[in-house]
Amino acid sequence: MIQEIRISDLGVISQATLPLGPGFSVVTGETGAGKTMVITALGLLLGRRADAGAVRHGAKQAVADATLVLPAASKVLDRAEEAGALVERYEDQAELIITRTLSAEGRSRASVGGRAAPVGVLVELGEDLIAIHGQTDQLRLKGAAAQRASLDKFAGAPLAKLLATYQETFDKWGGATAELEELVAASRERIREAESLQSALEEIDAVDPQPAEDVDLKHQSLKLSNIEALRSNANLAHESLNSEDYEAPSVISLVEIARHALEQVAADDADIKSLSERLNEIGILAAEVSTDLAAYLSDLDTEGPEQLAALEERRADLNRLIRKYAPDIDEVIAWANNSRARLAEIQGDDGRIEELRAETEALRLEVADLAAKLSKLRAKAAKDLAARVTAELAALAMPDAKFVVELEKLAEPNRFGIDAITMLLQPHAGSSPRPLGKGASGGELSRVMLAIEVVLAAVDPVPTFVFDEVDAGVGGKAAVEIGKRLAMLAKHVQVIVVTHLPQVAAYADRHVRVIKSSNAKAADGAGFTASDVVLLDEAERVRELARMLAGQEDSSTAQAHAEELLGEAQLLVSSLS
Repeated sequence: MIQEIRISDLGVISQATLPLGPGFSVVTGETGAGKTMVITALGLLLGRRADAGAVRHGAKQAVADATLVLPAASKVLDRAEEAGALVERYEDQAELIITRTLSAEGRSRASVGGRAAPVGVLVELGEDLIAIHGQTDQLRLKGAAAQRASLDKFAGAPLAKLLATYQETFDKWGGATAELEELVAASRERIREAESLQSALEEIDAVDPQPAEDVDLKHQSLKLSNIEALRSNANLAHESLNSEDYEAPSVISLVEIARHALEQVAADDADIKSLSERLNEIGILAAEVSTDLAAYLSDLDTEGPEQLAALEERRADLNRLIRKYAPDIDEVIAWANNSRARLAEIQGDDGRIEELRAETEALRLEVADLAAKLSKLRAKAAKDLAARVTAELAALAMPDAKFVVELEKLAEPNRFGIDAITMLLQPHAGSSPRPLGKGASGGELSRVMLAIEVVLAAVDPVPTFVFDEVDAGVGGKAAVEIGKRLAMLAKHVQVIVVTHLPQVAAYADRHVRVIKSSNAKAADGAGFTASDVVLLDEAERVRELARMLAGQEDSSTAQAHAEELLGEAQLLVSSLS
């Protein structure tokens, strides 16, 4: 809700504060007084295109700002805070100030919550804050998506529940279809990959590498390549340990002689006994080394050029795998294990494709069934909405007008069903229904939108509606009906109306007058027109209605008529509560 609008140097308005509030506020004034500057200010605050010509003559800039009071949970506040706005929060509501400045050179700036923001942020906020209906303003329900959403909300909970089920099914269908298309599109690539993996695994399996085998074979190769040196030196070591040559006694015999010599006197000295025991350990260790050398020499005798050739051939097979698949045999084995899993996955895709084909077909049929049910509910709601809006139009001095909500089947279902929804107006008998905004005057269009908004108010409102020229071309009883319906709409939302009709103004909860003063002198001596904005009390309101009725606000007859009109209107407004 807009609590207050402040205008500075905009058009003929120098400084003005427009006090608003919940319910129905009306703005009146003589022709040329500057009533349209209220609409211009709102347009600026909604981020609409700024015209430097709107800056008051002689001023450097025009400023429009508004104080908004919104529910604490409003998504408008969330978006404003994302843009850096400072928001004043209370228990269950919050206050937000938005500002637009327009320089005489045409430069424009915006701020939200006291922080500079792109003008685009005002546009985003405005979509959820205010709907302006006038000859030059875009329709809230101009887009097909907005018309569909409004019809769905009008249809109520049954359609909302069915739509949620439909969208869940539609999303599943879309996901399964996308997966199926991806698998089918990649089938050739998968076949090539499977063939490549199969060939590689067959090559690796034929070699059958073992963990760390490449390292082990490298060590064996070095051994066999130096077998003669190994045999000669091992034999020399063995003979040194076990030689029977008297002139070159063996290590084992010399150790035994030394141990025996010490053992003879070990009982007389503890140190000698310890040394004797250590020599005994040396003798045992030397004997073990001798035995191991004999076994080693025996093994060498069984190996020869044939064994080396076989080993080198095996190493060549392993090295071929290493060159193709990984830096060493352990990683080759790991690659093979991963590739087996991938091959199994690829081979399983064919089965998955068949499963997905069956699943997508079942979901397609379910989507079609739910879409048909949605269409049935929408057709019923469209008929009801069209009838109610048409009845409203008849009461708004458009007796021959007919409102039509047309449903056309789409070629393919989308996330909202199979229906293309179009709202049309047949302004006169015998004319063809045309899309909203075409084939109707500004005043007729405002009345059409008023009729639609009155019907939709309980289910699809924005916080604030602004109507300009809603009274164009009507008067008398039709004007009274317009006033009644604006009052009805104001029970659900904030309504701001710029009007010339006293029958409309009488139904307002709040009456604001724009007052023009001419022949004022600017600093350069030139004459210009200035306007002020005044919130009227009860007596002032009677005088303004008298002026609007007869052009004579001081006439007692006109004032009596004005009091009667105001009394009847306010009595009806009270009955709506």
